[in-house]
Amino acid sequence: MEPIRVVVNGALGRMGQEIINAIAQEDKIVLVGAVEKEVTQRYLPIVGMVVRFSANLDSILEQCDANVLVDFTTAEASMAAARIAAKRKANLVIGTTGLSEENVAEIDQLCQSSGIGAVVAPNFSLSAAVLTKLAELAARFFDYAEIIEMHHAKKVDAPSGTAINTANAMSKARGKPFTYPKTETEVIPNTRGGQIEGIAVHSLRSPGFMAAQEVIFSGAGQRLSLRIEAISREAYMPGVILAIKEVVKRKGLIYGLDSLLEKL
Repeated sequence: MEPIRVVVNGALGRMGQEIINAIAQEDKIVLVGAVEKEVTQRYLPIVGMVVRFSANLDSILEQCDANVLVDFTTAEASMAAARIAAKRKANLVIGTTGLSEENVAEIDQLCQSSGIGAVVAPNFSLSAAVLTKLAELAARFFDYAEIIEMHHAKKVDAPSGTAINTANAMSKARGKPFTYPKTETEVIPNTRGGQIEGIAVHSLRSPGFMAAQEVIFSGAGQRLSLRIEAISREAYMPGVILAIKEVVKRKGLIYGLDSLLEKL
């Protein structure tokens, strides 16, 4: 079987570099192209290889005959890249946070019209996918739930896409909103955080974190806490590599790494 040919968009970003390093260690996946918005050289030197490098995604996808485009950039850049990749019949692995429901719906439509596959996930950590499944199970048995998500100080959006995805999954599994205790007096505005279907969502931003999330369920006389923490970006690589290997086998959109795990 021929190796899966991959182009990474946002190749010089923190996640882009981590993904490139992970691909370099795979036998069945080969990096054939890299894209960045500002490029001063035609090739990107990688350990053991030299890869085409350009600011022109369309050109790179055509020249490299890529099977998969991996994108962990920004919502706006990811959508522009997805439209170009669909035109070139390249499958999509997108880990950008901040995509709207309309964005996801458009990616789904791109898959259908172009006959490609896409794995879109706000979090590619396997532990996050497992937490989501456990939270769905617990949601059926508790009336109260809150989410605390903790990220580094430079994260651009709040709450995290993972927290939103987890809350939506919990609400769907429960089938009705959770009970949200309202305070009579909120001395500091928004102290209770945001709210999704009765689930209070709190965002912490600090240099002391990379990415963590805790889901807290409670009832009379009891409390259940589910917590995950990523201490380096390596945590996301097994999920990214899995998505690359699986997306070429499937057509249509798969949203969430937990949904992909269900199909294995």
